[in-house]
Amino acid sequence: MLYSYKYPRPALSVDCVVFGLDDKETLKILLIQRRNSPFKDKWALPGGFMRMDKDESLEDAARRELHEEAGVENIFLEQLYTFGSKNRDPREWVASVAYYALVNLSEHSLRAATDASEAQWFSTTDLPDLAFDHQEIVDKAIERLRNKVRYQPIGFELLPKKFTFSQLQKLYESILGQKLDKRNFLRKFRSMDLLVDLNEVQGEVHHRPAKLYSFNEKKYEKLKEKGFNFEI
Repeated sequence: MLYSYKYPRPALSVDCVVFGLDDKETLKILLIQRRNSPFKDKWALPGGFMRMDKDESLEDAARRELHEEAGVENIFLEQLYTFGSKNRDPREWVASVAYYALVNLSEHSLRAATDASEAQWFSTTDLPDLAFDHQEIVDKAIERLRNKVRYQPIGFELLPKKFTFSQLQKLYESILGQKLDKRNFLRKFRSMDLLVDLNEVQGEVHHRPAKLYSFNEKKYEKLKEKGFNFEI
């Protein structure tokens, strides 16, 4: 039997803050331009309502919306926060479970679809006026990212598989919003011994080519099991 609830209930949606790093090591966020009302033509985070007919989990819904609205898939995704203000959506009371994602821009080409007329990357320091309460969600995601990169190596999700030490430092500077002392930063990573020297250098650059490294994820997982603390 179908159960009839006595009291009205809010709708449930998901929203995604997708971070990427461009070739100048600028931290960016993926936005879509809304095709429909409310906030038609305004920029917003990718997201949408849960599909009850698909029997999907919250994370499934977030990944589906990213794929449908922007063509992004197979990425690091983690739940961020739940936003439930009664007036956050002019249509009805909509609670949203927000996620944040990390991608390497070079591995993902955008493709706007469904109710998005366009998908585009924007610098975190130069965002347009956003629909709904999405600026609040973005602020919460940036705060979470800044805190988490200090104690977990999630920042490597934003880098190519082979990267220079300069790219690594600029990544952290872009996320944290501050300059870091090169010698101290290098010393810290060397002490953790988690970077693999690939015995390769950059190609096709107009300056002295820098050495290339990769992140030793397997070693990190083994060290973590023994109580190792990643700390920047």
